[in-house]
Amino acid sequence: MRVLGYLSLAAALAASIALPQTATNPEGREWPAYGGNPEDTRYSPLKQINRSNVSKLQVAWTYDCSDGRGGLETNPLVVDGLVYGNTPGGKLVALDGATGRLVWSWDSKSAGQRTRGFTYWADGADRRLFAGFGRYVYAFDPKTGQLISDFGAGGRIDLHQDLDRLPEQQSDTLTTPGVIYRDLLILGGREAESLPASYGDIRAYDVRTGKLRWTFHTIPRPGEFGYETWPKDAWTYTGAANNWAGMAVDRKRGIVYVPTGSAASDFYGANRVGDDLFANCLLALDAATGKRIWHFQGVKHDIWDRDFPSPPTLVTVKRDGRLVDAVAQTTKQGYVYLFDRANGTPLFPIEYRKYPPSTVEGELAAETQPLPTKPAPYARQLLTEDLLTNRTPEAHQWALEQFRAFRSEGQFVPLGVGKETVIFPGFDGGAEWGGSAYDPSSNLLFVNANDLAWTSSLAPAPPPANGRDLYTAQCAVCHGGDMLGGGGQAPSLAGIAGRSTADQISATVQKGGGRMPGFPNLRGPALRAVVQYVMTGASTGTLAAAAPSPFDMPYRFTGYKRFLDSDGYPATAPPWGTLNAINLNTGEYAWKIPLGEYPELVAKGMKNTGSENYGGPIVTAGGLVFIAATNFDRKFRAFDKDTGKLLWETVMPSAGNDTPATYEIAGRQYIVIPAAGGKAPAGGTAAVYVAYALPK
Repeated sequence: MRVLGYLSLAAALAASIALPQTATNPEGREWPAYGGNPEDTRYSPLKQINRSNVSKLQVAWTYDCSDGRGGLETNPLVVDGLVYGNTPGGKLVALDGATGRLVWSWDSKSAGQRTRGFTYWADGADRRLFAGFGRYVYAFDPKTGQLISDFGAGGRIDLHQDLDRLPEQQSDTLTTPGVIYRDLLILGGREAESLPASYGDIRAYDVRTGKLRWTFHTIPRPGEFGYETWPKDAWTYTGAANNWAGMAVDRKRGIVYVPTGSAASDFYGANRVGDDLFANCLLALDAATGKRIWHFQGVKHDIWDRDFPSPPTLVTVKRDGRLVDAVAQTTKQGYVYLFDRANGTPLFPIEYRKYPPSTVEGELAAETQPLPTKPAPYARQLLTEDLLTNRTPEAHQWALEQFRAFRSEGQFVPLGVGKETVIFPGFDGGAEWGGSAYDPSSNLLFVNANDLAWTSSLAPAPPPANGRDLYTAQCAVCHGGDMLGGGGQAPSLAGIAGRSTADQISATVQKGGGRMPGFPNLRGPALRAVVQYVMTGASTGTLAAAAPSPFDMPYRFTGYKRFLDSDGYPATAPPWGTLNAINLNTGEYAWKIPLGEYPELVAKGMKNTGSENYGGPIVTAGGLVFIAATNFDRKFRAFDKDTGKLLWETVMPSAGNDTPATYEIAGRQYIVIPAAGGKAPAGGTAAVYVAYALPK
């Protein structure tokens, strides 16, 4: 929770729950926003469930939502006794928070679209629930599930509009929900990560009418601040620099804090030489107008996909005997940045360190990159031989032989051609989209992190001549050159002809689904050629040569590759995932523990390894940190927030790659989390919402 101005804790809670622009939240009994509140602290003042009784938690209710393939990444909302969530099949559901009974549902007809949460707005009796499915954002009556027809066009707005580009050629979708400031719904979006890609504009819409009220260009146009950090015509062809991770709002100051990702294309930037503002930035914008107040660029000219991966967290810290309202931002590379909220002054020193140049033709890597001197990184930074796995002698020897063929020199080493470069922590972090939680009574920030090494490289990319070439250029980056899923980064396409028709595959290619953006630029013969290749492995016919385009890149990314040993476990030594508690007053760690296990390794005596984890923690006034997230053990856990001691755990039907929510109804506190796997084969295939409470 953000402490306003530094009030007493009780006064701060009163300030944080006065939400006329989101929802009423008496005494913190609800979870009315993604991350719990507009400040995205993932903090609840509820304390019925506490250190002394959490071991007695039991299942209060479940709701089976197994209506389609794929997992969930949802942080549910809870307002007026209803739990709002979604299903793998693309339905929006409202559940009775005390029983799990389905109250209403609405079918988006977009199965497989990842929706991480929703946005709630209230002004007196006027209440609206906003949900994004693919390219559309819908407005609902939260009590009935009926579309509010006078919002936008028939109850929805189209994110492909208002981008100063042809709507039918855009790839913008909404995964992480927007935020509310007064009567504005402020949105980012997910874009394609190769060219062509949509602009990553930040846009604010009127909550009542759906009309566009302001736009901030993350890729500056001529005459705008930052334009000189790009080639002069780059704004006409490049894209992304988008906010896909979520935002936080300082309602007192009227500032929205917006982290952005990399510009397209992610890994080769010869056609966008320069620092590329406002890609990879934390932006502080006037929430009423969209005007820039301050910014900080965390990665200049990103060629590693080092997006800011999660919403910032608004906090209050002690500095030199005074209290400072601050904003904390986690990163994929394992660092936390902390800034004065009002002016962007770093609260821990930031050093600009030199890094090696690129050896790839046309690429010009930035000479320096900024890293904070405190806190210390929560993920390891340099993979060396002594950090390779010792799980078995054979696994160690295999990893050693592989490692000696890699280039491993730490952060911000440009990818090369023909030799794998180690990215450590990996492309998914470090921190990722699950976000961090903040406890105002102790000033502790809780961050879960991955601690695995990944590798990749660049390869020559001649102009596509057939379906195989198109697949290699556009699809292999995620699905792998062998179509087997790119090491788990995307679903395997093996045997897809037996699961989907050509029309269904074509629709997914153009519209996207799950984590995949759409590729509306693939049309006609090109679309048919790539679909044929995916379905049959054959690539007959030759595509007509296209005119030269700024989208043509002479080098391509060879794929996201986890560095796994010969048995499929991480080829690095544990821990493979951690949960960290960082004191933001001092920058020191209160505690750090492994998070997650592999059940089959535990059976062999190898415990506390940590594991890859997705989804974030919450913290409560009961002294507890709740987190699921872990891919393989399917566990939901509660830790003592001050010590990291495990106080409770349970095994769920599937992995909970989500962030939980807590709320109170009729004097009873509940913790609810979707358990739907989706990130690992061992994560389970059931999709179910599970709510826990103390025995009555």
